[in-house]
Amino acid sequence: MQTQPKRQQTQHTQAVVPADSGRTRAERHGGRRRFARHYLEMVAAMVVGMLVLGAVTRGVLALAGTELSASRQPELASLEMAFDMSVGMAVWMRGRGHGWASTLEMCGAMFVPALALFPLLWLDVIAGDSMIALEHLVMLPLMFLVMVRRRSEYGC
Repeated sequence: MQTQPKRQQTQHTQAVVPADSGRTRAERHGGRRRFARHYLEMVAAMVVGMLVLGAVTRGVLALAGTELSASRQPELASLEMAFDMSVGMAVWMRGRGHGWASTLEMCGAMFVPALALFPLLWLDVIAGDSMIALEHLVMLPLMFLVMVRRRSEYGC
């Protein structure tokens, strides 16, 4: 009959445990790869949405005898682009099984930069022609931050 060794009594304290404790190095790197792959998939879905829906929008406007100009109507062009990218991304995310909360947060990351840049546009701090480029410069890191907020859902 074997006897169990006596355990030393210790005082229980709450310790900070790293988010990846208990995971091997390969598992951590695999999670980072999944996270990076998902980020790139989201960018691709945004581009597809922007190209496909943008072409449809411009086609419909051309049939109506009008156009949407980023230099003359930068607010509308920015909102249209954010909408097109959001639709592409939402379709992809919902198809991959993401919930509505994370999908809508990611769509919000498409609109927040435009809304934040509008006052600078109205005050003539930035030009209408540069609005969409600046929007993208803010949008991509913001999208990354939204993913970091829900890193377990996105694979890390």
